[in-house]
Amino acid sequence: MAENDDIRRYDKLLETLKGFDSLLVAYSGGLDSTLLAYAAHQSLGDRSLAVTAVSPSLAQADRQRAARIARQVGFRHQEIETEELQKPDYRKNDPDRCFHCKTELFTRMKALAAELNFSTLAYGAIPEDQSDHRPGARAAQLANVTAPLAEAGLTKPALRRLSQTFGLETWDLPAQACLASRIAYQTPVSAAKLRMVEEGEALLKSLGFESCRVRHHDGLARIEVPLPRLQELLDQRELISDQFRRLGFVYVTLDLMGLRSGSMNEILKLRVLD
Repeated sequence: MAENDDIRRYDKLLETLKGFDSLLVAYSGGLDSTLLAYAAHQSLGDRSLAVTAVSPSLAQADRQRAARIARQVGFRHQEIETEELQKPDYRKNDPDRCFHCKTELFTRMKALAAELNFSTLAYGAIPEDQSDHRPGARAAQLANVTAPLAEAGLTKPALRRLSQTFGLETWDLPAQACLASRIAYQTPVSAAKLRMVEEGEALLKSLGFESCRVRHHDGLARIEVPLPRLQELLDQRELISDQFRRLGFVYVTLDLMGLRSGSMNEILKLRVLD
């Protein structure tokens, strides 16, 4: 049974975490990092600390969720400011953008670990991440950041089942990614573009499209929602297009292929970029 396998793998995770003297967990308030922070708290108590990186690439709703869950569950939580937007290699938005973002995060976390005398850093990579373009994993490897969920073999479905069992509100949360992942590669990242994406997705969610993406292609917005809901969105096209133009988009489009994680990486698989 899948549930039995989930528990076996979760027990393996707990044993791994108990082997650390202390642990800082990169924590965004999404499904993966929340389960990791929860398990670290179970294993290490106050010798674990969930760390949320605050910058324009983190949506306010995600920041608020992260803080709320930490309070509800009772694990230690601290916010730190990261300045990836000050890094030219991040702003130019090449396919390795995530490497520079994660390098900034792990550098800040290492400084905090030294200040608070924590021994180990961890982040919420899972086995499925190995099948996609994930330059952040290289940053983690270079910074000696561990990935306990991946090591335990805990997949996304397993994390959802376990999170539901533990009463974590993230169990059915749609896949999350930083706002910068919505901006087309080789289009410079800016705080203004990140805000346009955040406000566009907030509008769609207020209309009931909880699972959605707003992809930013300069002046063009490419909206992704689940395939069964395409017509529902089209029925509200006048309202949506009007509000998106108010945000600064010139063109407002609907992706007929529907919502899919990592769609910006599809161009990499076609080898279009140098």
